[in-house]
Amino acid sequence: MKNITKTLLVIALAINFIACKSKENVVKSDDQEVEIIIPCSGEKYRSDSKYIRASSMGESQDMTIAKKKARNNTLQELASKVQTTVQSVVDNYQNSTETQSGENISKRFEALTREVVDTELSNYITACEKLTKTKKGTFRSYLAYEIEIESLLEPLSSKISQDEVLRIDYNYEKFKKNFHDALNKNK
Repeated sequence: MKNITKTLLVIALAINFIACKSKENVVKSDDQEVEIIIPCSGEKYRSDSKYIRASSMGESQDMTIAKKKARNNTLQELASKVQTTVQSVVDNYQNSTETQSGENISKRFEALTREVVDTELSNYITACEKLTKTKKGTFRSYLAYEIEIESLLEPLSSKISQDEVLRIDYNYEKFKKNFHDALNKNK
C-alpha cells in the first residue's frame, strides 16, 4: 500500500511539474521535498578572491519595474558587501599599524574609503540577467552583479598614498593582505 501511495505521489508530482511549465529549474531530491534552483544565484555567483558579487530578484506586473527592483536590490546588496569588506580592511589595517594620532587617522581612512567606494561602485559588471513571467502574469527579473577587487584596491591604495598623514605609515602589501583576509572572512 505504501509503495502504491509513493508511486502515485511521484506520478502526481511529475504531472504537476510538466503541466506548470515553470521557468525555475526544479530538481527532485526525494519524495518529500523539491529543490528549486533560482536563476543568477548559487556557487558561480558568490564572492571569491577576484570579485565581490551580489544577486537579487525583483517582481512586478510591469517588466520595467521588475527590472528596476532587481537592479536596486542587487546594487544595494553589492554596496553593502563592498562597504563591509572595506570597513573591515580599514579597521584591521589601523589596528595593525601603530600611529601617533589614531582617531585622526581613522577619520581620514573612513573619508577616503567612502569616496573611493562611492566612485568605484559604478564599475560593476552584470554577471547574469534573466527575466521570467509567472503564471499570474507578473515579471521576475533576476540579476547578479560583480565588481573586481583590484578595481577597488588600486584607487584606494592610490588615495591613501597621496594623503600626507596616511602615507607616512602606509604599507601597500600589508593593506592588500588585510583586504584579501577581510574578503575571505566576509564570504
